[in-house]
Amino acid sequence: MTLTSFRRAFFYLLTLALGLISLIHSTSVIAEGPNQLVVGNFSLATPGGPLPQGWKPLTFDNIPEHTQYDLVKDEQQVVVKAISRQSSSGLTREISINPKEYPVIEWRWKVENILQNGDVAQKSGDDYPARLYITFQYDSSQVGFFEKAKFETIKLLYGQYPPIGAINYIWESKSPIGTMVPNPYTDRVYMFVTESGSANLNQWVTQERNIYEDYKKAFGEDPPNISGVAIMTDTDNTRESAIAYFGDIVFKKSVKE
Repeated sequence: MTLTSFRRAFFYLLTLALGLISLIHSTSVIAEGPNQLVVGNFSLATPGGPLPQGWKPLTFDNIPEHTQYDLVKDEQQVVVKAISRQSSSGLTREISINPKEYPVIEWRWKVENILQNGDVAQKSGDDYPARLYITFQYDSSQVGFFEKAKFETIKLLYGQYPPIGAINYIWESKSPIGTMVPNPYTDRVYMFVTESGSANLNQWVTQERNIYEDYKKAFGEDPPNISGVAIMTDTDNTRESAIAYFGDIVFKKSVKE
């Protein structure tokens, strides 16, 4: 892979990483319990109010239309509502979590529609009514000499290492649940289809994944620390529209019995 294609392949990873840089010195605290870390405590926020501490918008320089995110009350609980009209942007939070200690992630989401032209295998279909984006911090011990040189070059260009990899949990249009494929832009991002099609439209769906095991399946090695979380509703490639809702996001020590 040439340096130019390498840089292009890291477009999403770089943008997300740079969007998280300003949060590194944040004083926000993750809500902790004996067996869990709540990183997206939207239910404790106020409808129409500011995002919970530590969360911020993520926008892309080459995409002028941004998805709208608001805190709303749905079924007596405060959640994030996302409206995307041929647009793309997300909400991010910088975190540092050891996936060996907290291997399980649980979240809730609901979508009002799927995308007619969504396709997890194509750049033109790389849109989803709902996705949960997890990034993993760069670890030089997990890359070879030439790839390490490329990471160092990107750090010189952007002032920050990109994540070494990322996982997207997505609500897809047609691909069956359980599908796992590299992102069409880069094999440093793997897409996991955890919900698909229209069977559960307008219904809250609770998802739970072992992110430690998913990373090993995708990349063939143990994961480094998690460096960030993002939620996103995007329709800029398909030129469609979507409405989705996101509930609380929790990392846990074990799968519930």
